[in-house]
Amino acid sequence: MGDYVSSDDDYYQDYQEYYNDDEEDSVDEFPVDSDVVAANTSSPSSKVITKESLLAAQREDIRKVMDLLSLQEHQARSLLIHHRWDIDRLLQSLIEIGKDKLYAEAGVTIMDHDGLIISQSPSVVQCTICFDDVCATEVTAMDCGHFFCNSCWIQHFIVKINDGQSRRIRCMAPKCNAVCDDAKIRYLLSVEYSSLAEKFDRFLFESYIEDNKRVKWCPSVPHCGNAIRVEDDEPCEVECACGKQFCFSCLSEAHSPCSCIMWELWSKKCRDESETVNWITVHTKPCPKCHKLVEKNGGCNLVCCVCGQAFCWLCGGATGREHTWTSIVNHSCGRYKEDQVKKTACAKRDLERYIHYHNRYKAHLDSLKLESELKENLRRKILALEELESRSKASSLDFSWLMNGLYILFGSRRILSVTYPFAYYVFGNDLLKDEMTGEEKEMRKNLFENQQQLFERNVEKLSLFLQEQFDQYNEDEILDLRMRIIAVSVSTDNLCRNLYDCIENDLLGSLKWTVHKIAPYKSRGVFRSS
Repeated sequence: MGDYVSSDDDYYQDYQEYYNDDEEDSVDEFPVDSDVVAANTSSPSSKVITKESLLAAQREDIRKVMDLLSLQEHQARSLLIHHRWDIDRLLQSLIEIGKDKLYAEAGVTIMDHDGLIISQSPSVVQCTICFDDVCATEVTAMDCGHFFCNSCWIQHFIVKINDGQSRRIRCMAPKCNAVCDDAKIRYLLSVEYSSLAEKFDRFLFESYIEDNKRVKWCPSVPHCGNAIRVEDDEPCEVECACGKQFCFSCLSEAHSPCSCIMWELWSKKCRDESETVNWITVHTKPCPKCHKLVEKNGGCNLVCCVCGQAFCWLCGGATGREHTWTSIVNHSCGRYKEDQVKKTACAKRDLERYIHYHNRYKAHLDSLKLESELKENLRRKILALEELESRSKASSLDFSWLMNGLYILFGSRRILSVTYPFAYYVFGNDLLKDEMTGEEKEMRKNLFENQQQLFERNVEKLSLFLQEQFDQYNEDEILDLRMRIIAVSVSTDNLCRNLYDCIENDLLGSLKWTVHKIAPYKSRGVFRSS
């Protein structure tokens, strides 16, 4: 046991107490038959909104505003769309600017009108848009008091809906900011333009997602049809009911401790051809005659293309074949030679640095893919042991510690892989070049890498323990394995948390000119949305 953790008895006792307390809190939260990694929180900060519950969630927010301000449904919806479905922001505006200005900015008019306006002539009304005299029953008024014939209203609605402006269609009257009643819009279109009425309803329906900064569609492919709602504006990573884990801010895969900016740059760098071009730049030169690329794998600076042309490797200029080991007859690169050497050396260093970080990143991703098979293997072994115990009537062993250790392994392995892109940008020369002096950068890099290496060693140790053939162990050996996995699981969790503290406080927290926010650390993965 001394090979795995400290031999101090108190060390084991602290870990045992920590884990036992954690087990009590996570009986329902981390069941062995769970299909996804769950977060260690009793009150999830995000919620799954399915297709079936989307309308109910939308109506719930509308109902809150209707009750609070005594408004009709379309008026409450207009207020919410104007404030991007953020009730807290709406209430803050109400306090700061007052009800009248709040309504005016959102185009909400509170007036009592009949749906149809009848002029002094009870049967005929003139429309001020087309100037036709129409029957009073063919005229519709909005909350603002302006009324026009139904034909003009319909044409106005058709244009706005086809232009994608249907979430808040405003009145046709000049300088009127009032938003039209969506029930009247729907009624007028439904007679002859039912497809447009459905399109209008769909836009209103989807505005709860499209205009709401706290609700976003799950980016799964193929799309699962779910949306995720978060309770606050802090950066977070969430997991949909379909199992997709993603960053709520940028909708990319979960990438903390990289900020969204870093992850976008890294993803683009891994995806495009820039590094292939860098390799070609460092390792090849074009022939000055036929322009084919020539790779030099040794020897002096005189190279010869397959076309027969000799040229200088340093400057790329055509030369004769007569040369010595250090020079070419009748050829001198001069200052150009020095610049080329420096440029090539710099490109080579950058390429080697990228390859180093990318290889480590890719290695941990590959390990994560292999370890994902552990889940089913562990379940099969656990079921086999439980069945054997039931037949022999032996005392039943609890194996929840295995699955808990596996969840920590999955989360830690993913985080460990992302620490390499993070280090590539934080300690590089471009993204944060003005934030740290060379001495500060070297000191913080050493601090970060020391914690990264400790964390990496524990992750590998936990992976090794979880792959042991415990189904062939006796009860004492299983209890010994349990103790080791519990200790290393908690140690790995603590080291990962310490690494996050280092990143948030010592590295990103000390930046003066740029802001890079990351999602908070969760022991067993990202928030699983309820």
